[in-house]
Amino acid sequence: MPRPNRGPYLKFHRDRGVFYIFWSEVSVTRKRSTGTADSDEAQAALAAFIRDRQLRSQPSGPCDPGRYSVAEALELYGELHAPTTSAPDRIGYAIDALLGFWATSTVEEVTKETCKAYARYRSRADGTVRRELGALRAALNFAHSEGRLTRVPFVWLPEKPSGKDRWLRRDEAARLLNAARRNKSKVRLYLPLFIVLALYTGARKEAILSLRWPQVDLENGLIDFNPPGRRQTNKRRAKIPIPDRLRIFLELAKRRGSDLGYVVQVHGLRIKNIKRAFATACEIAEIDGVTPHTLRHTCGTWMAQRGVPLFQIGGWLGQSHERTVELYAHHHPSFLEEAKRAADRR
Repeated sequence: MPRPNRGPYLKFHRDRGVFYIFWSEVSVTRKRSTGTADSDEAQAALAAFIRDRQLRSQPSGPCDPGRYSVAEALELYGELHAPTTSAPDRIGYAIDALLGFWATSTVEEVTKETCKAYARYRSRADGTVRRELGALRAALNFAHSEGRLTRVPFVWLPEKPSGKDRWLRRDEAARLLNAARRNKSKVRLYLPLFIVLALYTGARKEAILSLRWPQVDLENGLIDFNPPGRRQTNKRRAKIPIPDRLRIFLELAKRRGSDLGYVVQVHGLRIKNIKRAFATACEIAEIDGVTPHTLRHTCGTWMAQRGVPLFQIGGWLGQSHERTVELYAHHHPSFLEEAKRAADRR
Protein backbone atom coordinates (compact mmCIF):
# COMPACT_ATOMS: atom_id res chain seq x y z
CA MET A 1 0.00 0.00 0.00
CA PRO A 2 1.54 3.37 -0.99
CA ARG A 3 2.55 5.78 1.73
CA PRO A 4 0.33 8.85 2.13
CA ASN A 5 1.61 12.11 0.68
CA ARG A 6 3.01 14.14 3.62
CA GLY A 7 2.65 17.41 1.75
CA PRO A 8 5.32 20.14 1.37
CA TYR A 9 8.03 20.19 4.04
CA LEU A 10 11.38 21.85 4.79
CA LYS A 11 14.80 20.23 4.75
CA PHE A 12 18.17 21.88 5.28
CA HIS A 13 20.64 21.32 2.43
CA ARG A 14 24.06 21.31 4.11
CA ASP A 15 26.07 21.43 0.90
CA ARG A 16 24.35 24.64 -0.19
CA GLY A 17 23.67 26.09 3.24
CA VAL A 18 19.97 26.85 2.67
CA PHE A 19 16.57 25.34 3.39
CA TYR A 20 14.72 23.58 0.56
CA ILE A 21 10.99 22.96 0.20
CA PHE A 22 10.27 19.34 -0.75
CA TRP A 23 6.95 18.04 -2.07
CA SER A 24 5.64 15.16 -4.18
CA GLU A 25 3.89 15.21 -7.56
CA VAL A 26 2.96 12.18 -9.67
CA SER A 27 5.02 9.97 -7.32
CA VAL A 28 8.08 12.13 -8.01
CA THR A 29 9.79 14.16 -5.26
CA ARG A 30 10.44 17.79 -6.22
CA LYS A 31 12.32 20.56 -4.43
CA ARG A 32 12.69 24.33 -4.48
CA SER A 33 15.21 26.50 -2.66
CA THR A 34 13.97 29.04 -0.11
CA GLY A 35 17.19 30.99 -0.57
CA THR A 36 17.75 31.31 3.16
CA ALA A 37 19.44 29.51 6.04
CA ASP A 38 17.24 31.24 8.63
CA SER A 39 14.64 28.85 10.04
CA ASP A 40 11.94 31.52 10.56
CA GLU A 41 12.36 32.88 7.06
CA ALA A 42 12.25 29.36 5.64
CA GLN A 43 9.02 28.64 7.55
CA ALA A 44 7.50 31.82 6.11
CA ALA A 45 8.56 30.75 2.61
CA LEU A 46 6.99 27.34 3.17
CA ALA A 47 3.72 28.92 4.34
CA ALA A 48 3.65 31.17 1.28
CA PHE A 49 4.38 28.18 -0.96
CA ILE A 50 1.51 26.16 0.54
CA ARG A 51 -0.87 29.14 0.30
CA ASP A 52 0.09 29.69 -3.34
CA ARG A 53 -0.51 26.01 -4.16
CA GLN A 54 -3.92 26.11 -2.54
CA LEU A 55 -4.90 29.21 -4.51
CA ARG A 56 -3.72 27.69 -7.78
CA SER A 57 -5.62 24.46 -7.13
CA GLN A 58 -8.89 26.38 -6.95
CA PRO A 59 -10.57 26.96 -10.32
CA SER A 60 -10.51 30.59 -11.35
CA GLY A 61 -11.21 32.59 -14.46
CA PRO A 62 -8.99 32.07 -17.50
CA CYS A 63 -5.68 33.98 -17.41
CA ASP A 64 -3.85 35.70 -20.18
CA PRO A 65 -0.69 33.70 -21.08
CA GLY A 66 1.41 36.57 -19.74
CA ARG A 67 -0.07 36.07 -16.25
CA TYR A 68 0.09 32.27 -16.07
CA SER A 69 3.39 30.46 -15.55
CA VAL A 70 4.59 27.37 -17.38
CA ALA A 71 5.30 25.81 -13.97
CA GLU A 72 1.63 26.23 -13.00
CA ALA A 73 0.50 24.56 -16.23
CA LEU A 74 2.89 21.65 -15.75
CA GLU A 75 1.89 21.24 -12.11
CA LEU A 76 -1.81 21.23 -13.01
CA TYR A 77 -1.17 18.66 -15.73
CA GLY A 78 0.92 16.50 -13.41
CA GLU A 79 -1.58 16.56 -10.54
CA LEU A 80 -4.89 16.23 -12.41
CA HIS A 81 -4.16 14.46 -15.69
CA ALA A 82 -1.01 12.33 -15.30
CA PRO A 83 -2.51 9.96 -12.64
CA THR A 84 -5.29 9.04 -15.11
CA THR A 85 -2.84 7.86 -17.79
CA SER A 86 -1.23 4.46 -18.26
CA ALA A 87 2.31 5.85 -17.83
CA PRO A 88 2.32 8.71 -15.28
CA ASP A 89 6.04 8.24 -14.59
CA ARG A 90 6.90 9.22 -18.16
CA ILE A 91 4.97 12.45 -17.76
CA GLY A 92 6.76 13.06 -14.47
CA TYR A 93 10.18 12.67 -16.11
CA ALA A 94 9.19 15.06 -18.90
CA ILE A 95 7.92 17.63 -16.38
CA ASP A 96 11.19 17.46 -14.46
CA ALA A 97 13.17 18.11 -17.65
CA LEU A 98 10.87 20.96 -18.74
CA LEU A 99 11.01 22.71 -15.36
CA GLY A 100 14.78 22.92 -15.61
CA PHE A 101 14.34 25.40 -18.46
CA TRP A 102 10.82 26.86 -18.11
CA ALA A 103 10.48 27.13 -14.29
CA THR A 104 10.54 30.95 -14.27
CA SER A 105 8.81 31.52 -17.62
CA THR A 106 5.26 32.55 -18.36
CA VAL A 107 3.19 30.79 -20.98
CA GLU A 108 3.50 33.89 -23.17
CA GLU A 109 7.24 33.18 -23.43
CA VAL A 110 6.62 29.85 -25.16
CA THR A 111 7.50 30.60 -28.77
CA LYS A 112 9.16 28.81 -31.64
CA GLU A 113 12.46 30.48 -30.73
CA THR A 114 12.32 29.52 -27.04
CA CYS A 115 11.32 25.94 -27.93
CA LYS A 116 14.39 25.71 -30.16
CA ALA A 117 16.44 27.18 -27.31
CA TYR A 118 15.08 24.40 -25.09
CA ALA A 119 16.24 21.82 -27.65
CA ARG A 120 19.76 23.30 -27.52
CA TYR A 121 19.62 23.39 -23.72
CA ARG A 122 18.67 19.71 -23.53
CA SER A 123 21.29 18.53 -26.06
CA ARG A 124 19.41 15.26 -26.47
CA ALA A 125 18.14 13.31 -29.46
CA ASP A 126 15.32 14.92 -31.45
CA GLY A 127 12.98 12.13 -30.41
CA THR A 128 13.56 12.86 -26.71
CA VAL A 129 13.11 16.62 -27.13
CA ARG A 130 9.99 16.04 -29.23
CA ARG A 131 8.41 13.91 -26.48
CA GLU A 132 9.21 16.49 -23.80
CA LEU A 133 7.92 19.46 -25.79
CA GLY A 134 4.91 17.33 -26.67
CA ALA A 135 4.23 17.04 -22.94
CA LEU A 136 4.50 20.85 -22.67
CA ARG A 137 2.00 21.26 -25.51
CA ALA A 138 -0.37 18.78 -23.86
CA ALA A 139 -0.04 20.58 -20.49
CA LEU A 140 -0.90 23.96 -22.02
CA ASN A 141 -3.88 22.49 -23.88
CA PHE A 142 -5.03 20.85 -20.65
CA ALA A 143 -4.77 24.15 -18.76
CA HIS A 144 -6.88 25.78 -21.48
CA SER A 145 -9.49 23.02 -21.31
CA GLU A 146 -9.63 23.46 -17.51
CA GLY A 147 -10.40 27.16 -17.91
CA ARG A 148 -7.02 28.42 -16.69
CA LEU A 149 -5.79 29.98 -19.97
CA THR A 150 -7.52 32.24 -22.43
CA ARG A 151 -5.47 30.90 -25.33
CA VAL A 152 -2.67 28.44 -26.05
CA PRO A 153 0.53 29.50 -27.82
CA PHE A 154 2.14 27.51 -30.61
CA VAL A 155 4.58 24.90 -29.29
CA TRP A 156 7.27 24.02 -31.84
CA LEU A 157 8.40 20.40 -32.03
CA PRO A 158 11.45 18.92 -33.79
CA GLU A 159 10.72 16.80 -36.85
CA LYS A 160 9.71 13.25 -36.03
CA PRO A 161 12.81 11.07 -36.46
CA SER A 162 12.61 8.57 -39.29
CA GLY A 163 12.30 4.96 -38.17
CA LYS A 164 15.51 2.96 -38.08
CA ASP A 165 15.56 0.12 -40.60
CA ARG A 166 18.00 -2.01 -38.58
CA TRP A 167 16.88 -5.60 -38.36
CA LEU A 168 18.70 -8.84 -37.60
CA ARG A 169 19.68 -11.37 -40.19
CA ARG A 170 18.98 -14.92 -39.10
CA ASP A 171 22.64 -15.64 -38.44
CA GLU A 172 22.82 -12.50 -36.25
CA ALA A 173 19.74 -13.59 -34.31
CA ALA A 174 21.32 -17.01 -33.74
CA ARG A 175 24.57 -15.42 -32.51
CA LEU A 176 22.64 -13.12 -30.17
CA LEU A 177 20.64 -15.99 -28.70
CA ASN A 178 23.79 -18.09 -28.21
CA ALA A 179 25.52 -15.15 -26.52
CA ALA A 180 22.57 -14.75 -24.16
CA ARG A 181 22.77 -18.44 -23.26
CA ARG A 182 26.48 -18.34 -22.44
CA ASN A 183 25.87 -16.84 -19.02
CA LYS A 184 24.77 -19.81 -16.91
CA SER A 185 23.88 -17.64 -13.93
CA LYS A 186 20.26 -18.00 -12.84
CA VAL A 187 20.06 -14.22 -12.81
CA ARG A 188 20.42 -14.15 -16.62
CA LEU A 189 18.14 -17.05 -17.50
CA TYR A 190 15.50 -14.51 -18.44
CA LEU A 191 17.44 -13.03 -21.38
CA PRO A 192 17.13 -15.94 -23.89
CA LEU A 193 13.39 -16.14 -23.12
CA PHE A 194 12.99 -12.39 -23.65
CA ILE A 195 14.80 -12.57 -27.01
CA VAL A 196 12.74 -15.54 -28.23
CA LEU A 197 9.47 -13.89 -27.16
CA ALA A 198 10.40 -10.65 -28.94
CA LEU A 199 11.46 -12.38 -32.17
CA TYR A 200 8.37 -14.60 -32.38
CA THR A 201 5.70 -12.14 -31.19
CA GLY A 202 7.17 -8.74 -32.12
CA ALA A 203 5.84 -7.35 -28.85
CA ARG A 204 7.40 -4.23 -27.36
CA LYS A 205 9.87 -4.52 -24.49
CA GLU A 206 7.43 -3.24 -21.87
CA ALA A 207 4.68 -5.60 -23.02
CA ILE A 208 7.01 -8.59 -22.65
CA LEU A 209 8.46 -7.57 -19.29
CA SER A 210 4.96 -6.99 -17.83
CA LEU A 211 3.53 -10.26 -19.24
CA ARG A 212 2.10 -12.59 -16.57
CA TRP A 213 1.19 -16.25 -16.88
CA PRO A 214 -2.60 -15.69 -16.65
CA GLN A 215 -2.23 -13.86 -19.99
CA VAL A 216 -0.65 -16.95 -21.58
CA ASP A 217 -3.16 -19.67 -22.52
CA LEU A 218 -0.96 -22.63 -23.41
CA GLU A 219 -3.94 -24.97 -23.68
CA ASN A 220 -5.62 -22.92 -26.42
CA GLY A 221 -2.39 -21.46 -27.76
CA LEU A 222 -3.00 -17.72 -27.21
CA ILE A 223 -1.07 -14.80 -25.71
CA ASP A 224 -2.91 -11.63 -24.70
CA PHE A 225 -0.41 -8.82 -24.16
CA ASN A 226 -3.13 -6.61 -22.64
CA PRO A 227 -3.22 -7.18 -18.87
CA PRO A 228 -6.63 -6.86 -17.19
CA GLY A 229 -7.50 -3.24 -16.47
CA ARG A 230 -4.86 -1.72 -18.74
CA ARG A 231 -6.04 1.38 -20.62
CA GLN A 232 -5.54 1.21 -24.37
CA THR A 233 -3.03 3.72 -25.71
CA ASN A 234 -1.60 4.50 -29.13
CA LYS A 235 0.87 1.68 -28.47
CA ARG A 236 -1.69 -1.06 -28.84
CA ARG A 237 -0.98 -4.58 -27.63
CA ALA A 238 -2.03 -7.59 -29.63
CA LYS A 239 -3.69 -10.89 -28.81
CA ILE A 240 -2.03 -13.53 -30.98
CA PRO A 241 -1.74 -17.31 -31.39
CA ILE A 242 1.40 -18.89 -29.95
CA PRO A 243 3.83 -20.18 -32.61
CA ASP A 244 4.66 -23.87 -32.09
CA ARG A 245 8.37 -23.33 -31.43
CA LEU A 246 7.67 -20.54 -28.95
CA ARG A 247 5.24 -22.80 -27.09
CA ILE A 248 8.15 -25.14 -26.22
CA PHE A 249 10.13 -22.26 -24.68
CA LEU A 250 7.06 -21.10 -22.73
CA GLU A 251 6.29 -24.57 -21.38
CA LEU A 252 9.85 -24.90 -20.10
CA ALA A 253 9.72 -21.41 -18.56
CA LYS A 254 6.44 -22.11 -16.79
CA ARG A 255 7.98 -25.06 -14.97
CA ARG A 256 10.51 -22.62 -13.49
CA GLY A 257 7.92 -19.95 -12.62
CA SER A 258 4.52 -19.72 -10.96
CA ASP A 259 0.99 -19.74 -12.31
CA LEU A 260 0.43 -16.07 -11.41
CA GLY A 261 3.91 -14.57 -11.70
CA TYR A 262 5.77 -12.84 -14.50
CA VAL A 263 6.81 -14.84 -17.55
CA VAL A 264 10.20 -13.10 -17.78
CA GLN A 265 11.42 -12.97 -14.18
CA VAL A 266 14.20 -13.42 -11.65
CA HIS A 267 13.17 -15.26 -8.47
CA GLY A 268 9.56 -14.39 -9.29
CA LEU A 269 10.29 -10.67 -9.50
CA ARG A 270 9.68 -8.48 -12.54
CA ILE A 271 12.69 -7.41 -14.62
CA LYS A 272 12.81 -3.61 -14.46
CA ASN A 273 15.53 -2.96 -17.03
CA ILE A 274 16.97 -5.31 -19.60
CA LYS A 275 19.25 -2.85 -21.41
CA ARG A 276 22.52 -3.78 -19.68
CA ALA A 277 22.13 -7.55 -20.08
CA PHE A 278 21.00 -7.12 -23.68
CA ALA A 279 23.93 -4.82 -24.51
CA THR A 280 26.36 -7.35 -23.04
CA ALA A 281 24.91 -10.12 -25.21
CA CYS A 282 25.21 -7.88 -28.30
CA GLU A 283 28.84 -7.19 -27.43
CA ILE A 284 29.60 -10.91 -27.07
CA ALA A 285 27.80 -11.63 -30.36
CA GLU A 286 29.69 -8.74 -32.04
CA ILE A 287 26.48 -7.09 -33.26
CA ASP A 288 26.29 -3.30 -33.53
CA GLY A 289 23.40 -0.83 -33.63
CA VAL A 290 20.88 -3.13 -31.97
CA THR A 291 18.47 -2.44 -29.10
CA PRO A 292 15.64 -4.56 -27.65
CA HIS A 293 13.23 -2.73 -30.00
CA THR A 294 15.24 -4.07 -32.97
CA LEU A 295 13.80 -7.50 -32.19
CA ARG A 296 10.28 -6.19 -32.81
CA HIS A 297 11.37 -4.68 -36.12
CA THR A 298 13.09 -7.95 -37.02
CA CYS A 299 9.86 -9.89 -36.47
CA GLY A 300 7.92 -7.59 -38.80
CA THR A 301 10.70 -7.59 -41.42
CA TRP A 302 10.98 -11.37 -41.52
CA MET A 303 7.21 -11.65 -41.98
CA ALA A 304 7.25 -9.13 -44.84
CA GLN A 305 10.17 -10.88 -46.53
CA ARG A 306 8.17 -14.13 -46.47
CA GLY A 307 5.23 -12.47 -48.20
CA VAL A 308 2.83 -12.21 -45.24
CA PRO A 309 0.10 -9.66 -46.15
CA LEU A 310 0.81 -6.28 -44.59
CA PHE A 311 -2.57 -6.08 -42.84
CA GLN A 312 -1.77 -9.37 -41.06
CA ILE A 313 1.65 -8.08 -40.01
CA GLY A 314 -0.06 -4.99 -38.54
CA GLY A 315 -2.52 -7.19 -36.66
CA TRP A 316 0.27 -9.37 -35.31
CA LEU A 317 2.32 -6.39 -34.11
CA GLY A 318 -0.70 -4.40 -32.88
CA GLN A 319 -0.08 -1.31 -35.01
CA SER A 320 -1.92 0.66 -37.66
CA HIS A 321 -1.89 -0.37 -41.32
CA GLU A 322 -0.31 2.98 -42.26
CA ARG A 323 2.59 2.41 -39.87
CA THR A 324 3.02 -1.16 -41.12
CA VAL A 325 3.20 0.01 -44.75
CA GLU A 326 5.73 2.70 -43.78
CA LEU A 327 8.02 0.23 -42.00
CA TYR A 328 7.68 -3.04 -43.93
CA ALA A 329 6.22 -2.56 -47.41
CA HIS A 330 9.67 -2.17 -49.01
CA HIS A 331 10.68 -5.56 -47.56
CA HIS A 332 7.72 -7.31 -49.17
CA PRO A 333 8.50 -9.39 -52.29
CA SER A 334 5.53 -7.87 -54.15
CA PHE A 335 6.40 -4.28 -53.16
CA LEU A 336 5.32 -1.97 -56.05
CA GLU A 337 4.92 -5.01 -58.33
CA GLU A 338 1.65 -3.74 -59.80
CA ALA A 339 3.19 -0.33 -60.43
CA LYS A 340 6.12 -2.01 -62.19
CA ARG A 341 3.76 -4.03 -64.40
CA ALA A 342 1.83 -0.87 -65.26
CA ALA A 343 5.08 0.88 -66.18
CA ASP A 344 6.10 -2.12 -68.35
CA ARG A 345 2.80 -1.93 -70.26
CA ARG A 346 3.64 1.60 -71.35
